[in-house]
Amino acid sequence: MSAWLRQLPNSISAFRIALVVPIGIAIAHRTWPIAIGLIVIATASDGLDGFLAKRFGWQTPLGALLDPAADKLLVATVFVTLAVQGGVPLWLMAAAVGRDLVIVTGALAYRLRFGPLRVRPRAVSKLNTLCQLGFVLCVVVRREIGWPPAWAEITLGATTLVTTTVSGIDYVLTYGRAAREAARAEAVE
Repeated sequence: MSAWLRQLPNSISAFRIALVVPIGIAIAHRTWPIAIGLIVIATASDGLDGFLAKRFGWQTPLGALLDPAADKLLVATVFVTLAVQGGVPLWLMAAAVGRDLVIVTGALAYRLRFGPLRVRPRAVSKLNTLCQLGFVLCVVVRREIGWPPAWAEITLGATTLVTTTVSGIDYVLTYGRAAREAARAEAVE
């Protein structure tokens, strides 16, 4: 197996990180067709890198950092930029960005105290990312063509809030459980 192919998922994640700034600029300038295209590419690449890594066993420690970093940077950029423009309620932006800050802070605290934390993304987290990206895509598409209807945007926003909250709580419980187990293991040694 070519070493280059093994790094393909990492390259796709890095590409998604590189899309964050152009997406933010497109939204800030209200160039909706460009924003829509870039968000669709970023969303598709998120699915593609994960599929390739799992299907062919191309998971790497770098990929374990790049993929979630790309997701968090994209979500934060899009939610903040849209919130500044009034396209996303501030409370929903705060929930989405706050969840990611809690996850990153928890992971860093665990790493500093106990070492690397091996947590696989759970189904609710993947669903949350899909809902968040679906919601922001809906918001941006509505700005360009007036479709889908407002009720669809509201429903996706509510679903995003629920999955963001449930996913955030799930991560806090998961990190907390892992920290308790690590502390007990240290105490036994």
